[in-house]
Amino acid sequence: MREDKDKTPIGEISSCELAYLGDAACEILTRQRLVENGIHGVGQLNKEALGFVTAVAQSEAIERILPLLTEKETEIYKRGRNQHGASIPKSASAGQYRRATGFEALLGYLWLVGDHDRLKYLFSVAYPENGKKATEGAETESV
Repeated sequence: MREDKDKTPIGEISSCELAYLGDAACEILTRQRLVENGIHGVGQLNKEALGFVTAVAQSEAIERILPLLTEKETEIYKRGRNQHGASIPKSASAGQYRRATGFEALLGYLWLVGDHDRLKYLFSVAYPENGKKATEGAETESV
């Protein structure tokens, strides 16, 4: 948890900065999942990671977890989704890119507040390993 009084209050950190941090958190969680699942070789790891880290994949991921988000998490997601100014990649629509940015902002927020259990839970629901819809059989965890 953040307790240092010299740190920027979380409410003053822009959604763009939260998404920047969330991008890194998503990379770490993705790489951990792939390595733990026995994927070998950097080339194969990078190829498999695309299923997690592209704007299209993240846009789909946030749709799976939206019903599970708390009011505060939904607020952070919407702040990230609604921020403007970034250039949109050719591989995604504007809507997909904005949803992905909101997803990353949410991950960044959870990382920053130190709620790593919640972060890992939402990641596991956003990217289910068994291939079924993430909300099927998933129970909402309280924060």
